[in-house]
Parts: sequence; C-alpha cells; structure tokens
Amino acid sequence: MGLTDPLQVLCVGASLPDLAGAAGPPFALTSCPDLDAAARLLQARTFDAVLVQLGAGLTPQALACWPALSHAVLDQAVVLIGDDSDPEQAWRWMHRGVQDLLPAHEASPATLERVLRLSVERKRLDRLARKAFATDLATGLPNHAQLLEHMTHLLALREREPAPMALLVFRVEGLLTTEMSLGATAAQVLRRKAAVRLRAGLRASDVVAALGADTFAVLLGWIDAPADGARVLAKLTAALRQPYSVAGQDQALAVSAGLALYPEQGKDANTLLHRALGQASTASAEGRVGFVNRVERGTPAAANDEGPPVS
Repeated sequence: MGLTDPLQVLCVGASLPDLAGAAGPPFALTSCPDLDAAARLLQARTFDAVLVQLGAGLTPQALACWPALSHAVLDQAVVLIGDDSDPEQAWRWMHRGVQDLLPAHEASPATLERVLRLSVERKRLDRLARKAFATDLATGLPNHAQLLEHMTHLLALREREPAPMALLVFRVEGLLTTEMSLGATAAQVLRRKAAVRLRAGLRASDVVAALGADTFAVLLGWIDAPADGARVLAKLTAALRQPYSVAGQDQALAVSAGLALYPEQGKDANTLLHRALGQASTASAEGRVGFVNRVERGTPAAANDEGPPVS
C-alpha cells in the first residue's frame, strides 16, 4: 500500500460511515450487512481494516462466536463501534486481536478517521515486527515459530469450520556438496531456488516455511480428500529433484519427505509437525547420485541392489 493509495475498509453493520471529507489518503469502503457476508468477502480478498458496527442486529455475543474473527484479526485491523463502555470488555476484545473499541457516541467522522488510520498503522508495524523475528532471512519464508503460530490460528478456525488439512515436510540434501564445490554463496542460492520452486507449485493460500538450513514445510490449509496430501507431496518432491542451475552449473538435491493429515493424525500444531518431521527425518532420501560428501551421498549400494524408485 502506497502513501496515497485508498485504505480498503470492510464495513460490517447497518450503515456506511461518512468519511468522504477525510484528509490524507482516501478510504475505499465496502459494505456488507452481516457477519456471514463479511466472512465470504474476507475469503476472497484482504482489507486494510474491518469496521464492525455493533447494535441490535449484530450483538457482541454473535461477534464473539463468529468463526472468521480469528482470520480477520490476522491480516486486518479490526475496529469495533459499540455502546459497551466496560473496560474489562474492551480488554477482552483487545486480547482477541481487535485493534480498537470506539463508543458509538464518540464515532464522529473525524474521530473514526483517526482511529482507523492509527489502527491500520499499528497493524502494519505489528506485521513488520513479527516478520523481523519470524522470517528466515535467507529465503524470506516464515520460520518455525511463525509456522506454528499460523497453524494454531488455522486449527482454531478448523474446529469451528471442519475441513481436512495437510502438513508436508521436505528435507533436502545436496547443499553441502554445492558449498564444497562452488562456495557458501552458491549453496544459499540453491536453497533459495528450492524455496521458490516449492512456492511456485502451490496455491496462494498455502504456506511455505523454512524450518532449518535443510528443511522446508508446506501447510495445505484445506484439501478435498486425504489422498490430495500424498499427491501434492509426490508432486513437490519431483519438482525439488529437478536440476538447478547455480553459477552456470547443474546442481541436484535429494529429498526425503513426511506427511501429517488433520484431523486423522493430529489436531494440534505440535503433533502434526512432530509427525511430519519424524517421517522426513527417517525416510530414505531420493536422488543422492553425484554427491561428493559422504553424509549426503549415503552408504554405497551393493552391486545387486536395485536402489530406491525414482518418482
């Protein structure tokens, strides 16, 4: 969002606020009558802010039970307008991720404009701070902590809106071989290219994370059937094993993978991650041919060994 771009605000409730004369970047307001319509809009696009006008048709109890609230507060600044002046109630809303609670009698256009702008800016700064501490700097991907946080929020949503999910983990070997032959910078380039290849094979809603120097995770936020998890696992494994061009030379990665399905194989983030990581750590890596390092090359096969199948 640029300094002059309109602030995209989703307004949930009876009427649109009067912000036509606001100073600074303009507001682009989208109106929806109820929480169900708001949930559908939030699935389709991201807003800068969500303004919820509590009243007779939209009670605090209904908002508290709204399944999409945990999703809304992740990416948008959520601001409430209501008649509840109880500080304890405001404190509870803040702990659920709401940026501000504005009493209805104070919601003049000027005040509302200021509250929305400040809330959007606070949310932006919060995202920057989280990204600084929760990003793998070499690849730009979320790290282990950020993945767990995202999974926890999504699993809470899945408790209210059941749908199958899958967590995939990929361990790659070959980075050390590239570092020994072409240097540390080339190995980092190879790692970034592997991350890009994972991202390119997925939907925009799926999450790719870096769990360590040689391990990636993919969170499929919803799948139609459990078999889809194994299908995507095989597709991404094959993609990671295709040659990479680094410093003008072809480089290869071997891949071992693990899969954990929600809800059959776990209902919390740590259980799912432990299962998928355990599988990836114990599975035989496919594609070690040509590695110069013994750790990555593995134990030489006997002459009559057929070796692992190629996917």
